[in-house]
Amino acid sequence: MEYKSFEDLEVYKVVREFVKKIYKLVKELPDFEKYNLANQMRRAAAPLTSCVAEGHGRFYYQENIQFLRQSRGSLEELIDDLNVCIDENYAELNRLNKLKKEGYDILKKLNGYIKYLCKCKEVTEEQQQEELII
Repeated sequence: MEYKSFEDLEVYKVVREFVKKIYKLVKELPDFEKYNLANQMRRAAAPLTSCVAEGHGRFYYQENIQFLRQSRGSLEELIDDLNVCIDENYAELNRLNKLKKEGYDILKKLNGYIKYLCKCKEVTEEQQQEELII
């Protein structure tokens, strides 16, 4: 299937659903975490989708890859935040472990998309080199 916008990317769709679950969890955290962990988790969750979108809007593969790497870093920060939730018993352990697993699955998808873009970048660079030779 040919896509037209970042919203059509499978990785974006999966990340968006994950972010919804994180925001739901954040709303359920204890009140005393409102300005600490909850705020930190919201700040880590927001770039997950926005970096995928912004990277998609860039002209060069390397810029897109860099934004995906930022998204990947935010995702790993969120996984660490989920560990804090586990340690502090802020939600059901099974639910938190499912979110962590989902996070690691998304990490694989992001890495796969980065790998794909790296290959596209290499092909483009090879084509440019061939054009210079001709």
